[in-house]
Amino acid sequence: MRGDYWLFIAVVILIISLAIHQVPLFLIALLFVLTGGVSRLWNRFCLHRVEYRRSLSQKRVFFGEEIIYEAEITNRKPLPLAWLHIEDELPDQVTLLKGKATVMREGRVMLSNIFPINWYHRVKRRYPIQCRQRGFFVFGPACIRSGDLFGLFRREMHVEELDYLMVFPRLVPLEKLGIPSKQLFGDIRLKSHLFQDPVLTAGIRDYRFSDSLKRIHWKSTARLGKLQTKVYEPTTTVDISIFLDVRTIKAPYWGSIPQLLELGIIAAASISKHALEAGYRVGLHVNQLTFFSKGMVRVPHSQHADQLLHILEALAQLHQMEAMTANRFIEQEAWNFPWGSTLLVISAQPTDELLATLLDLKRAGRSVVLIKVGGTPPEISADNLSIYHIRDDVAWEVIEQISIKGP
Repeated sequence: MRGDYWLFIAVVILIISLAIHQVPLFLIALLFVLTGGVSRLWNRFCLHRVEYRRSLSQKRVFFGEEIIYEAEITNRKPLPLAWLHIEDELPDQVTLLKGKATVMREGRVMLSNIFPINWYHRVKRRYPIQCRQRGFFVFGPACIRSGDLFGLFRREMHVEELDYLMVFPRLVPLEKLGIPSKQLFGDIRLKSHLFQDPVLTAGIRDYRFSDSLKRIHWKSTARLGKLQTKVYEPTTTVDISIFLDVRTIKAPYWGSIPQLLELGIIAAASISKHALEAGYRVGLHVNQLTFFSKGMVRVPHSQHADQLLHILEALAQLHQMEAMTANRFIEQEAWNFPWGSTLLVISAQPTDELLATLLDLKRAGRSVVLIKVGGTPPEISADNLSIYHIRDDVAWEVIEQISIKGP
């Protein structure tokens, strides 16, 4: 370190002054040695019992909302610090309404604070942040630096603790997307129809030739020595399966149009909210791997009070790359749903294969709805498939509005 270099020179001069009996030079060298020794000792303990804590006023917010980012530094020792430099990493997708951050690398910025801190003292810095982009964001790590009064020695400490912020997509009325809410749910099967709910098992009976193998109760079969089938409780609740296709550029090209992806996410979130309020059981399926690569994005069907929160959390973490084509994903998932469920597909690039898959499901007796995001609606007869189109002008109007808050 630079301080060690000057301290070494001072010691050498001190020794030389003793050898040549130069008292003035000896006194000056001694002053430098004492100053350097005190500075080195100060530097050794400057970050001892210094604590740094970062906090966010909220960890889950809606697009456009404001939160408070707070940095708190505490000096728990009798040694004051002439200067303390804190650098904390922030995502560049959030907007600081106070203070200024410098670009660190792609997607990351650095927020710096320099100030003195007294002994047994605590300093807080608060910064209002506006969340103008949906996503899952990481705050941290942080680096703390300090040293002696003269700047001869420096020491740093890394704080690896991270904080996370989840920004939910906007929720807008369906009419704002150009989708008549009453007409949309008019195309979906009425809730008064009677279906069998696979979650509610009423009992068992002997196996029949027409029964699905998925309904076999294997424990009872092993106990009785003959095949037994589950009997489900009747229910009037309809499952709505929302499939979101994250591809926004026509295959085989790669890339993404962020505005169309965001609009598809907004549509999925808004439809989920509307359907849950209408009393439907809603599930979400996205042709994309989860944030931690633990399989495809799936939110099982539910009508629980927390279901919308689970769906919004999944939508908040979506990125731009698909894991498989939408038609292949739908083919894998659709046949596992109860017979009375409805498939609602949201796509900016519905391929011919996807349309063919949806038509096959329609002919098989499924209720199928397609929502086309941007561009032009697919050339297919409305009698064959229920299609709604979110026009480009509506799309840009929704995307450009940054003042919409969550309910």
